[in-house]
Amino acid sequence: MAVQSQTISSSGEHSTAKPKAVAKADKHIWGIFIGLCIISIIELYSASSREVAGSSIGVMGPILRHLVMLAGGTFVVWFLSKRHYSDFIPFTLGFALVSVAMMVYVMFFGEIVNGARRSLTILGIGIYPAEMVKLSAVLLIALVMTWNPNTKKVGVTSNAVKYSGAIVLLLSGLLIEQGLTNTLLLLAISYSMMIVGGVKFSHLFVLTLAYLALGALFGIYLYWSDSRSKDIPADAEQEIEMVADGTAKKNPSRLDTWMARIQRHNNDSIPKWDIPAVGKNRQEILSYMAQAHGGIHGVGPGNSREASRLPLAFSDYIFAIIVEELGLIGGLVVLMLYLWLLGRASGIASHCNRTYPALVVIGMAVMIAFQALFHIAIVTGVFPVSGQPLPLLSKGGTSILVTAIAFGIMLSISRTATRQGGKKQDIRDEIDALPEQFGAENQMQL
Repeated sequence: MAVQSQTISSSGEHSTAKPKAVAKADKHIWGIFIGLCIISIIELYSASSREVAGSSIGVMGPILRHLVMLAGGTFVVWFLSKRHYSDFIPFTLGFALVSVAMMVYVMFFGEIVNGARRSLTILGIGIYPAEMVKLSAVLLIALVMTWNPNTKKVGVTSNAVKYSGAIVLLLSGLLIEQGLTNTLLLLAISYSMMIVGGVKFSHLFVLTLAYLALGALFGIYLYWSDSRSKDIPADAEQEIEMVADGTAKKNPSRLDTWMARIQRHNNDSIPKWDIPAVGKNRQEILSYMAQAHGGIHGVGPGNSREASRLPLAFSDYIFAIIVEELGLIGGLVVLMLYLWLLGRASGIASHCNRTYPALVVIGMAVMIAFQALFHIAIVTGVFPVSGQPLPLLSKGGTSILVTAIAFGIMLSISRTATRQGGKKQDIRDEIDALPEQFGAENQMQL
């Protein structure tokens, strides 16, 4: 592998230019991205039949729109992969502030999607800030843990744990109203980064107790506020819906929704194949039918039977259509692509010389892989029902853009972060290109 070092002036001083790449962009990560895009194009075309039916967008409308988004995402990946990873540091706080501001706006004025305020529209484009918040969490936790290394022992100081926990709590407070799975995903991302960063298990235990205590208080608050809202007179300002007998009732709260989904998921008294696909369980039952129809080898691309009946087949339930058309084998291939990404990023992180790129690359991979695992677990019935897109495969502009940014940053780190055993000149150039607080050596190298 050819290694290019930074030029040195005749006076012996280092050039102020960014150091050049020390390796080629990781071919495995590029291959995973391209593979997911190809599967996405094939399967989204089938999964969009319900969207096409009864609309004026045309048969090719959804797939053309998706192709444009994937093309834009590919450009983002290529553009970011050509940058030095230190270029992303100055934009972290700004990106996080924009994400938080959008989330706060959505909490009060956002558009309601699937029973919760989730999006806002800018210049006719729908934006889902929750996807941006997860990316912000990775970048912020990497900053905090890099700034607080333990200079005497392996790992980070207790301040890093406190600050990271505060970040997670703040962002979780913004995400919880939109869905419990987003909050759990954020917790999984943060724990993974802390473990890689060398946080002591005693600190993680204390942090977990704090999370549980605050979660219990939040649950009590939701229960109390929900019980109070049931005492509001019928003519008060509240969201209502008409029931079969013509009377009105208040729409269920998020707590009611979560509890109903958990109870329905844990109800094993009736086999899944004997439950009729009606009412609130329609999506999950139809998704099980799609997967059962696919069998081992699938019915072939474009031959899905359930895509025209399954609500949100093109987003929250696209994995069911993948299994129906490509079978168990195709579903396992998709799963292995995400796990392969996680393994590849872990290998890069374990050999980075500096802490910051190691934390960022593993954080980005965990964000993508865990979101995919959550989606697959929900669709296959392992987790209760909840909305979670499958990265790159589900329809959605914000999700594709955020995933593309994550891939681009991982590829940038694979090109420009020095590895164990690299040339001393390259290591010095890397340190010179970083702000002073980011020069800490990666203590978790293998």
